[in-house]
Amino acid sequence: MFTVLRSSWPLFLGLFMMMIGNGLQGTVLGLRGAMESFSTSTMSYVMACYFAGFLFASRIAPRLIRNVGHVRVFAALGSTISAILILYPTLVDPWAWMLGRVVIGFCFCGVYITCESWLNDSATNETRGKALSLYMIVQLAGIVAAQYIVLLGDVGGYVLFIIPSVLVSLAFAPILLSVGTVPAFQQTKPLPLGRLISASPLAAVGMFLLGGVFAAQFGMAAVYGAEAGMSVPQISTMISAIYIAALVLQYPIGWASDRVDRRILIVAISLIGGVLGLLGLFSGSYLCTLIAAAAIGGASNPLYALLIAYANDYLDRDDMAAASGGFLFVNGVGAVFGPILVGFVMSTVGPGGYWVYMSLLLLALGAYGLWRMTQRSRPAMAEAESAPVPYTPVLASATSVAAEVAQEVYIEAEEELEGPETSPDDPKSGSLPQDPPTIDDRKAT
Repeated sequence: MFTVLRSSWPLFLGLFMMMIGNGLQGTVLGLRGAMESFSTSTMSYVMACYFAGFLFASRIAPRLIRNVGHVRVFAALGSTISAILILYPTLVDPWAWMLGRVVIGFCFCGVYITCESWLNDSATNETRGKALSLYMIVQLAGIVAAQYIVLLGDVGGYVLFIIPSVLVSLAFAPILLSVGTVPAFQQTKPLPLGRLISASPLAAVGMFLLGGVFAAQFGMAAVYGAEAGMSVPQISTMISAIYIAALVLQYPIGWASDRVDRRILIVAISLIGGVLGLLGLFSGSYLCTLIAAAAIGGASNPLYALLIAYANDYLDRDDMAAASGGFLFVNGVGAVFGPILVGFVMSTVGPGGYWVYMSLLLLALGAYGLWRMTQRSRPAMAEAESAPVPYTPVLASATSVAAEVAQEVYIEAEEELEGPETSPDDPKSGSLPQDPPTIDDRKAT
């Protein structure tokens, strides 16, 4: 991993600054909205607009990159992000904020796609998995760091909006100055939704439910904290607990997933996270709130990668990269409705509805997983002693490029496990004439 960091540190530095800017703007908007007496319902629509823009860009941004190139798209979208961040405190109006959130969601998605393409191009087959893990760590570290920058200024002023704008602008320098060759861009066509659901109903339903959980974490945590009467330092610590737990538990859960039936692990993590999340209802105890935040974050974030790995047990290799786009779409749809639904619940039952909403989604996933275990047996591949199916960490905030890279890592690891004697007629064999070409393959030709 240190080799990857040494060769690509300017790219990771730029990504780190952008993640600080993104994490900061969501928290500051939630706090500023409460200060401006915007209702919980209004703020839920504001926060949902980010995910709508992100989902929209996942289909449009690749076309822009193919038409005008990585550098132009990166510069145009990045400068737009910087401008919108400064406009937020100037145009303190829900409709203006909604429009700004749509635009920023669109722009961040396009910027992430560009950066992930460069990251994939700079990695080799041997380092791609480490690069993806480091990318995930940088994402989570940036969001956590953002929560403590909130303490440096007044939410009612301009400074906390200027800081992320400056960070995003400065992030261009290390990235653009370090990029060498511009990679060719080719995105795999998503697997049809019907085939995705039929291949793994548990993964499809789980992705939709997790989209709602992720959106509540990223968009509505600060809104909840303000409604619950927490101080700014308490809100920052609570949000940090979500993402620190996600980082700490990602690898132990990944280790376990390669050794036990993944359905059992999915069910256990969902039920434990859902039950412990209800501790947040004890609003009089800040410790209970932190435990609930860590439980929800530590359960939901690794579950995303776990569901992808579980679905791969039932997919042929030539469908794996295509499935990543379908999973992102399903997760994105859940994320768009997530803030709106949690806002409705909070408006109906009070701030505690924030924990009720996320816990119910995780408990529903656990219950559905239990039911699915009665409908289909464990795949024979996962039962084979010689084939512990690899797990690759990836976050829901990643775009289709990172998701496809994760699938490439999975395929390469599976090929190594199977060895050269596997029959080429086997749909899970190493002979893959129909697989979408990787960037390394295209460069070789």
